[in-house]
Amino acid sequence: MGSGASKPRRPGSAGSITRETYHNTHSALNPPTYRYRYVASYGDKLSKDPKKKDNVLQVEKVDYNIRQNTPRHNTDLFEITQDDETPDPQLVVRRGTPFDITLTFNKPYDKNNDDLRLVFETGDKPLPNKKTHVEFVLSDEDKPKEWGGKVKRQDRNNLEITIFTPPTCYVAKWDFKVDVVKKSDTKSSIFRYTHKDPIYILFNPFSKEDTVYKETDLKEYILNENGRIYSGTYKNISPKPWNFGQFQGKVLDCVMHLLDISGLNWVCRGNPIQVVRKLTSMINAPDDGGVLVGNWSGDYRGGKSPLTWTGSEAIFEEYYNTDRPVKFGQCWVFSGVLTTACRALGIPARSVTNFASAHDTDGSVSIDIHFDHLGEPDETKNSDSVWNFHVWNEVWMARNDLPTGYGGWQAADATPQETSDGVYCCGPASLEAVKNGELAYAFDGPFIFAEVNADKIYWTTELDGTMINNHTEKKSVGRKISTKYPLRPEREDVTHLYKYAEGSEEERTAVLRANQTGSCRHDIYAMGPQDVEFELEQQDDVYVGQDFDVIFKIKNTSRNTERYITGRLSCRSMYYTGVGADKIKTDTFELFVPPGEVREQKLHIEADEYMNKLKDMCMLKFSAMAKVQGTEQVFTTQEDFRLCKPSLVVKVPNEIKKGKSFDVEVSFTNPLGESMTECYLEVEGPGLLKRKQYPQRNVKPKQTFVTKFELTPKKLGEKEILVMFNSKQLEDVTATTVVNVKN
Repeated sequence: MGSGASKPRRPGSAGSITRETYHNTHSALNPPTYRYRYVASYGDKLSKDPKKKDNVLQVEKVDYNIRQNTPRHNTDLFEITQDDETPDPQLVVRRGTPFDITLTFNKPYDKNNDDLRLVFETGDKPLPNKKTHVEFVLSDEDKPKEWGGKVKRQDRNNLEITIFTPPTCYVAKWDFKVDVVKKSDTKSSIFRYTHKDPIYILFNPFSKEDTVYKETDLKEYILNENGRIYSGTYKNISPKPWNFGQFQGKVLDCVMHLLDISGLNWVCRGNPIQVVRKLTSMINAPDDGGVLVGNWSGDYRGGKSPLTWTGSEAIFEEYYNTDRPVKFGQCWVFSGVLTTACRALGIPARSVTNFASAHDTDGSVSIDIHFDHLGEPDETKNSDSVWNFHVWNEVWMARNDLPTGYGGWQAADATPQETSDGVYCCGPASLEAVKNGELAYAFDGPFIFAEVNADKIYWTTELDGTMINNHTEKKSVGRKISTKYPLRPEREDVTHLYKYAEGSEEERTAVLRANQTGSCRHDIYAMGPQDVEFELEQQDDVYVGQDFDVIFKIKNTSRNTERYITGRLSCRSMYYTGVGADKIKTDTFELFVPPGEVREQKLHIEADEYMNKLKDMCMLKFSAMAKVQGTEQVFTTQEDFRLCKPSLVVKVPNEIKKGKSFDVEVSFTNPLGESMTECYLEVEGPGLLKRKQYPQRNVKPKQTFVTKFELTPKKLGEKEILVMFNSKQLEDVTATTVVNVKN
C-alpha cells in the first residue's frame, strides 16, 4: 500500500528487504521480458548468508539528508522535519526542485556490475499508467523536468544520489524503495529495500516551472504562520489575529489525509485548480464529513463558539485525532483553515474579507430586499441577504484551462452556502473574469460576482399585493474588500481586483455583461418624482455598553414645494450574515421639509435596551422607510452597525531569551454595566506554545482587569503571541504582540 492511502506510519517502523525472482521468457524472436513472483521478505536486517552477502549489493541504510534538503526547498519550518521536535523527522520537498539522498550498502556500489533501480509509489494501488508507480535507473545526466536520479558522489559504501521530480508531480506522500537487480542467463532476482518513512512532495511556488509559481510575497503567502482576518462592517473594520500554523504538528499530515479520503482522482493530484476545489468541499462537513461543522444559530452547545477559535492548528489536530468534524465554524474559521491547508501544500493563499457581501440565492445577480406596507422588513420574501462581511480565500495559480490573462489570484470559498456541481464547494474563480463580468468561465463566477457587485433593490409590497421598486443601490455591495498586507500588520484594500470604480463605465459594462448570464429583472421602475433625498447616519466608535443615536437626514431638493414625509425607523440585533434577530426599538415620525432644506429624525438607543439582545458579534441593523405624501415617492434602506469591544493590552519584557521563561501581562477595562463571568484567556503562538486556556476571575462593571501568565520560548526569531479574552457576556476580545527570541 502506498503512502497516499493512510495516515503516516508511527515511529518505530523500519525499512525492509524483499526478494523477488524474474524468469527469463525471451527467445530469438522476442525481446526480453521479465515476469516476477514474490519469494521472501527478510524484514529489517539483511540475510546472514555469507554467499548472499558477498554476491548481492544490498541496502543497509537510507539517509534523506533532511537538514540539508529542507532549507533548499523552503520546508525546514515544518515541525515534522525537525529532529528537535520529533523523534522521527520526515523529509518534505517541493516538486521540480532536486534533492539529495544517501544510500549505504553492504559493499561499494559498482555501476558496471550493479543494476540499481529507484521506485516511488503512492496511493492504494500504485500503477505506472496512473503515474502513481514510478521507477527509474540511475543516469549520468540531470533530469530537471522528469523523474530521475543521478550519482552525485560516492564514498566507499555510501552513495549520494540527486533525485529529480517533474514540476507536475502528484502532491502526496510517496513511498521510497530501492531495487537491486541480479541477472543471470535464466532468471533475475530483485532485492527490494522499502524505506520506513515516506517523502512528502508539495507544490512549488518558488519554481517558474510550477503552475503555482509566484514571483513575490511568498514570505507572506507560503511561509507566514500568523495573519489577520478582518470582520465587522465597512465603517468599523476589526482585525482578528489568526494562527494559520501550517508548519505545526500534524497539520500537513491532516491535509494530505483529507486529499486521500476526498475521492479526488489521482490525475488531479498535481493540478492546483482541482486540489483547491476539492479542499473547499473537504474543509466543510455537510457532504463528506469534512473538517468543520458550520453553525450560525447562536447555540454552540456540544462544541466551541466560532468566535473563540484563535487558529487552525487546534482544529486540524482535533479532526485528525478523532476522525470527526470539529464543532463549530463560521466563515472566517472556514477561511482560516483553508488558508492553512493551501499554504501547507505549497499553494499561495490568503484570507480575504468582503464587507456588505451579497448572498444571491436565485442567480439573479441582484439582491432583493422586501418591506411590507408599514415599513417593516418582510422576512417571508427576503431569501437573498447581505452579510455584514463574508470571508473567503484567494489562491494564486496559472489557469491553463482558461484564456490567457485569467491566471493569478482566484477566489475560493469553503463556507457551505450554496451547492456547486451538487456539493458544497466554491471556486476557484478568476478575479479577472469576475471583474469583467465574464461569468461563464469555471468555477462559480456568478455567485462570486453577486457577492461583490450585485445591485441592491428595495421593494415595498402594498396592501393590494402590488410590489413597487422604490430604491436601487448600485454601490452598497462589495465594500472595502480586505486582506492583510504582506509582512505588515496593516490592512490592504483589494477591491480593485474584483471590480472597477463604482459608477464607472467599465463597472456598469461588467454588471450588464453579468446580467446576461444571471436571471436579473429588467422591469425595474420607480413611481413619481424623486425630489427628496435620504441618508441614514450612525455615530462612530460606539462601545458596547454605551448609549448612542442614529440620525435619518431628509433633504427636499425641490425649488418651491414643501414636502410632507411620514416614516419609520427601527433597530434590531442581527447575526453577521444579515439575518435579523431581536427587535430593540421602533419609532414612527411625520414632518414637513421646506424646499431646499434638511431635517433630521433621531432614533435614540440606550444600552439597557440592547445589551440583553446582542448576538455573537455585537451587530445591529437599522431600517428606515419614508414616504413622500403627494408624489408617492417611497424610500427604504438598511444599514448595519457594529459596537466596538474594549481594547486588550498585552505587555512583555524588552528582552526575550530562548529557553528562559518570561511574564506576559494582559489588561483591559470592562465597559459593561454588569460583571463579566465565566472568564478565561486563550493563548497560542507558533514556536512559543500550543493553544492553552487560563481561567480568570470575574470582572466587575467598569473594573480594570489585570492578569499575568508565563511563557518559555522554544525557538529563535520573531514570534507572535495571540491572546483572546472570553466571558459569558462578551467574547472575542483579542490582541497580539510580537517578541524577538534571542540566544
